[in-house]
Amino acid sequence: MALRKAASYTKRHVVPYTRVSKQKGKAYIKTVPPQAIVKFTMGSQPLYNQGKFPYKISMIAEQAGQIRNNALEACRQYVNHELEAKYVNQYLFKVLTYPHHIQRENKMLTGAGSDRMQTGMQLSFGKAIGKAALVKPGTVIFFLAFPNQKAMILARELLRRVKPKLPLKMTMRSEEPRTKAKSNLPISN
Repeated sequence: MALRKAASYTKRHVVPYTRVSKQKGKAYIKTVPPQAIVKFTMGSQPLYNQGKFPYKISMIAEQAGQIRNNALEACRQYVNHELEAKYVNQYLFKVLTYPHHIQRENKMLTGAGSDRMQTGMQLSFGKAIGKAALVKPGTVIFFLAFPNQKAMILARELLRRVKPKLPLKMTMRSEEPRTKAKSNLPISN
């Protein structure tokens, strides 16, 4: 099944739709699409909790919009594969947005004679085709932590490569530990 183009959903103002009723007669959505994101936390969480990863980088959305779960999963797989090849369990990578909004499509036929085969705008609620994360400006999409600056430079490059896969404008924010610089100046009284 071909996916509808992302521009159909990305920057639309939507009301989050997550409703699935236990009573079958009241449920418009009969089946909820499966979650495409397999893991939300990769790497070594215990080492991060011990404070061994002082270098941090985050990818933050600059616009409001929707990010489909298959786009998030594609970015997650690429970044995690590259990090796992170079730094085995020497990083922490988290996907912080959760795709909960159910996207729908009212399938329309085009061409001659298609008006006899569909109902048009009657019963136009549509069928569930996927899930998306609704993000606001300033929402953190990905979070990464590393033990050294060399790994953080690689992560910045990886996030730059996955930016085109995401439909919104993104920015990166990094945090480095402050080093205590010793002063050679004499202390005056």
